[in-house]
Amino acid sequence: MTFVQTLGGGRRGDRFGGMGRSLRRAMLKMRLSLAAGIDGASPVTVALVLTMVLSAYFVLLPGVDLAVSDLFHDPALGFVATTDPLLRALRKSSSWVMGLMLLGLIVVAVRGWWTGWREAKKALFLISGLALASGLVVNGLFKASWGRARPIQIEAFGGEAEFTRAWLVTDQCAANCSFVSGEASSAAWIAAVAVVMTPQPWRAILIPAAFAYAAALSFNRLLFGGHFLSDIVLSWAITALVLCLLHRLMLHCPVAARRARRRRRARSTPVPALA
Repeated sequence: MTFVQTLGGGRRGDRFGGMGRSLRRAMLKMRLSLAAGIDGASPVTVALVLTMVLSAYFVLLPGVDLAVSDLFHDPALGFVATTDPLLRALRKSSSWVMGLMLLGLIVVAVRGWWTGWREAKKALFLISGLALASGLVVNGLFKASWGRARPIQIEAFGGEAEFTRAWLVTDQCAANCSFVSGEASSAAWIAAVAVVMTPQPWRAILIPAAFAYAAALSFNRLLFGGHFLSDIVLSWAITALVLCLLHRLMLHCPVAARRARRRRRARSTPVPALA
């Protein structure tokens, strides 16, 4: 009896000890990530500047959204592309593609316990990126709070709502609103999966194909009258910014900070004098 109790207590101790070590590693990774800093040529900086430039463009020139959407609108028939069977099938295909990609990433992440953490960390980054960028930021924050009506809902295209420019918080839409595009954000994530996970021999083929497919999914919403051009373009920019920040935190900074720390230690180590 005494042996069984001691064994159980040891197992509980090992479990709590493992949790403590995992927490310490997470805190160390956060500290190293912050210590690495951000330089002007980093993807985070590029994505941030691109988001700001595109935002300024659509804020200063709101008529661009109306003009582009008007190209696909017929005054008598509305947005006629909504009845095209190929375009409707293209939109439906995204759910299958995303589902298969997510399943594959989960498998890679689980296999990491036995086969090594390099690919598993990439998979965990992408799974987290989908939840954070497309789920929390785009759908949870922007679409739920900005209240921008979709093209098909505004007066210029046969609806009843007023047109509002990008970034203007309004009450023209109550739920599942136009700014920014959730499907474009998911499409950008599909492209990111291709960039991060495609093996080197296949990159020249699969990455351009993934970007072409993601662009087709995104601008399909423009043809349907579901989103303005700014909804789509800014969704890509915001998703890229979130993914770049998360990539830096989870993958890049810990490695860069450790290398910098090794270089500092090497410089501070005294050189032995020659006899």
